[in-house]
Amino acid sequence: MTPVIAFGEALVDMLSSRLGDASGPETFTPYAGGAPANVAVACARLGVPSRFLGMVGADRFGRFLTTEMASHGVDVSGVVTTFDARTALAFVSRDAHGERTFDFYRPPAADLLYRLEHLPTGVFAEPAIVHLCSNSLTEETIAETTLALADIAQRSGSLVSVDANLRANLWPDGQVDIARVTALLDRAQLVKLSADEVEALRGDHPVDAWISQRLAAGVRLVVITDGAEPVSVQRLGQRFEIVPPAVRAIDTTAGGDAFIGGLLAMLAEADVDAAGFAEWCDDSEGLKRAVRIACRCGAHAVTQPGAYAALPAREDLERLKH
Repeated sequence: MTPVIAFGEALVDMLSSRLGDASGPETFTPYAGGAPANVAVACARLGVPSRFLGMVGADRFGRFLTTEMASHGVDVSGVVTTFDARTALAFVSRDAHGERTFDFYRPPAADLLYRLEHLPTGVFAEPAIVHLCSNSLTEETIAETTLALADIAQRSGSLVSVDANLRANLWPDGQVDIARVTALLDRAQLVKLSADEVEALRGDHPVDAWISQRLAAGVRLVVITDGAEPVSVQRLGQRFEIVPPAVRAIDTTAGGDAFIGGLLAMLAEADVDAAGFAEWCDDSEGLKRAVRIACRCGAHAVTQPGAYAALPAREDLERLKH
């Protein structure tokens, strides 16, 4: 089974007790989160060997995150602790439909201080599935680390997966560096985006032309989610949609991470790395089955509050078969 290695931010989601415009006292409950950390946990909960690389602060929240990841079976031996910055926090508010907005306490934050010198010895000695997100591009130095790590992973024969996971309020002045994000996308073989992220990144290009550019750059598979709407799956010469299960969303915080985690778990189970990814994609029925399972993972996650706590185990997916 191919191991999954996720790199980037681990942070604490402070989830508001309020839904929508509800009044009265507001409290915040800490949940372990951070998009790539969520994906590492999602894979581990589905029985896949999973490792997280990143940096947390030498504080109670950093200890909370590493303990939580480890409790779900994630290898945290590559997590570095620093006294130079605190662990990042995200205060999460939800509307009546579970859709969330974030107020980030980052930067400064420990995850932004990770450098190539912190990589564990031999981490890419064997091909893996390496998962990255754009939140480790928001400052120049961490962006250099992330792009270089993607290059190292490619040279090792690893399959590189990227989820855009855009959060404009993490970028200076709220302005996403589209060129920098695109540079990361084009280093991947598997790209996951939301429909809103496609709109934010495509500029003046028509959607189909922009996706074609990504495929021409070397991306093998582009998967676009849109909440409860059908998931669009595109590769050279093939395009189809999968309808996700209908559920009542409580908290959408981990929905996208559960989806991509489920898809990566299917790849890991099939023992796929970079060399075998194109052949795996050529199996149309197998690809559709994997996306359906990923949809069930995402659907389960949005029915639960928080991130790690909402990610499904195998048994949780049975009731969402359709």
